[in-house]
Amino acid sequence: MEKDKTKNPNQNSFLTTLLTNRFSSLTLAVLFALVFTSLLIWIMKANPIRVFDVIITGAFSSVDVATQVLQAWVPLLLASLGLMFTFTAGLWNIGVEGQIEMGAIFAYGVIRIFDGTETSGVIVIILSILAGILGGAIWAVLVGLLKNFGGVNEIFGGLGFNFIADAVMLFLVYGPWKPEGVANGSTKMLATQYWLPQVHGTYLSLWALGIAIVGLIIVTVILQGTYFGLKLKAVGKNNKSSFLLGIPTNRYMLMSFLLCGVFAGLTGALQVTGFNHVLRNNISGGYGYLGLMVGMLANIQPLITAPIALVFIAISKGAASLGIDLKLDSNLAGVIQGALVIFVLIMDGVRRQVIKLTKGVQNG
Repeated sequence: MEKDKTKNPNQNSFLTTLLTNRFSSLTLAVLFALVFTSLLIWIMKANPIRVFDVIITGAFSSVDVATQVLQAWVPLLLASLGLMFTFTAGLWNIGVEGQIEMGAIFAYGVIRIFDGTETSGVIVIILSILAGILGGAIWAVLVGLLKNFGGVNEIFGGLGFNFIADAVMLFLVYGPWKPEGVANGSTKMLATQYWLPQVHGTYLSLWALGIAIVGLIIVTVILQGTYFGLKLKAVGKNNKSSFLLGIPTNRYMLMSFLLCGVFAGLTGALQVTGFNHVLRNNISGGYGYLGLMVGMLANIQPLITAPIALVFIAISKGAASLGIDLKLDSNLAGVIQGALVIFVLIMDGVRRQVIKLTKGVQNG
């Protein structure tokens, strides 16, 4: 009996191992999400296997469709990468949507200034991208300042600035920047000299794709290979302890907003110069809110952000075919994405609790 007593605390059952291993826990979460969405689809009297087949086919059935997925992947990846900084600092930058919009506004505004001049299109594009970065950074820092010095929760501050950015956008596209004879909430199309070069026959810009990949490398290096990233993690884990250890927590939180705004502004600038070539209402494309879900799934690991963002975009693009093929609403994509996030968070919570209980039994 004594032998069994010493053995049992160190022996993990198969179920315990399954729940405490990060990979198996994530796999279970994905399976549960698929079962849940399949059940909903079945309730809607549709074939779940057929639905998932249509989504996959709709996202990767041809080179043209695949390039559209990559095109949409770029802004989502950049927005998600920016959120890695605020997530690391333990902050919820809900205002990333407004920061993308301000980046687009600043970028388009610079192009308007140089439109019709003899300035090289390449220089104008570079200046507009830098202006977009500046616009997103300013909008994010304002939220950070309210958080640090005004005591305003970043969620409420971010939402407030989102509404202001929306109002500014509507004012411009329906007001001073509205082209004559057009009432669709969009400015005039940019001259092609102000477009980032695109793959022939597609809307995909390899320059934008390259920027996203470089951004992924930069964020990974900063967060996982620098003292700044280490201190930012410390601030996110325990703000008070970090302050007592001499880390200027307010400065680091503000820097996380600044860096997130840089990537959000870059996203907005690429929406103008690389993809849409106009300024219009909802130019952010919901990438900020979708990026929040990607960030929660990535668990502050930049390299994992890329494939998760690709899966989310593939689901969104593929679901567009549901209305044509199966007479189902394409918003089903949001249900699948939301289910993935919810079950991953649930399983992560279960994993932490099982680890805690297992350690308690071993220590006891």
